[in-house]
Amino acid sequence: MNHETTAVTLTACAKTFGDGTRALEALDLEVSGGETVVLLGPSGCGKTTLLRIIAGLEMPDPGGQVRFNDDDVTYRLIEKRNVGMVFQSYALFPNMTVAQNVAYGLRVRKAAKPEIDARVDEMLQMMHINDLAHRRVDQLSGGQRQRVALARAIAVRPRVLLLDEPLTALDALLRDRLRVEIDTLLRSLGITSIYVTHDQSEAMALGDRIVVMSQGRIAQIGSPREIYYHPENEFVANFVGTINRLPASSFTGGSVPPGPEVLFRPEDADIVSAEDAHFTGRVMSAFFLGDRTRLILDGGGKSPVVLESPLRDVFEVGADIPVRIRPDGFITLEVNSSGA
Repeated sequence: MNHETTAVTLTACAKTFGDGTRALEALDLEVSGGETVVLLGPSGCGKTTLLRIIAGLEMPDPGGQVRFNDDDVTYRLIEKRNVGMVFQSYALFPNMTVAQNVAYGLRVRKAAKPEIDARVDEMLQMMHINDLAHRRVDQLSGGQRQRVALARAIAVRPRVLLLDEPLTALDALLRDRLRVEIDTLLRSLGITSIYVTHDQSEAMALGDRIVVMSQGRIAQIGSPREIYYHPENEFVANFVGTINRLPASSFTGGSVPPGPEVLFRPEDADIVSAEDAHFTGRVMSAFFLGDRTRLILDGGGKSPVVLESPLRDVFEVGADIPVRIRPDGFITLEVNSSGA
């Protein structure tokens, strides 16, 4: 699908609802044309409010501005912005067939019938739902409905595609499969996409960049690798992935970064010989997961240490395990930075 890509720029966008609830602090965000940006955060952090402002379903507080390229769309209604939206609830028309649902936006735009028919065929093929064209929506599974919702959103060739927790209602296996399909789809279309989720795996898999949000503010923006390996503050470190923290006093060998605490990810530590160990942890639990074993260790800190080991060993509860953190596995946070 060849089209000019659309950059999205938000300037000083805040949102206060009529009852005085402050859902969003004033924030700036730039999304490049053709980029997929994921808004990630816990419930109530402001990510859906931010998406709705981009869509035109909410207006920012006075002083906020939304631009698509050089086009100021701040006070333009959703039907005038040419955005595609995919919701968790599908929002399909139950009294229409799959083909009629996909064609709906094109009919509203008064496209010619041959164009509508060609575009619907193209979308059904792209989403692998050709054989469902004449089925009613209530005869479809959750995964099929979400494919129809995607096809309908893309059919109108929107400037920006907005996805609000589209996979949350699906079971885990289907979620993983659709995640791969959506990633392939977005990359093949080259369309500017903004995707809301609270699921870290989804954010990591789909985002060119991730915007981590907390309490109506942006806590950090970066690539999945940057967010995971270089969290800028406590909130991001604790929210994205599993992080271990041990007092420096627990370390009996090897060099560690200065500071009262040492932070590292479960997969960045190895079981080694006693003389090469940074610290020794006592096995509290061991979970065999097939390709690895997850160990929960008492390392002398306030919370247990989680370790992912590829070894085939059987680990006994109570055993002492010597552990060494890889040189690039130490995580350093900005001092006193909360991200909230």
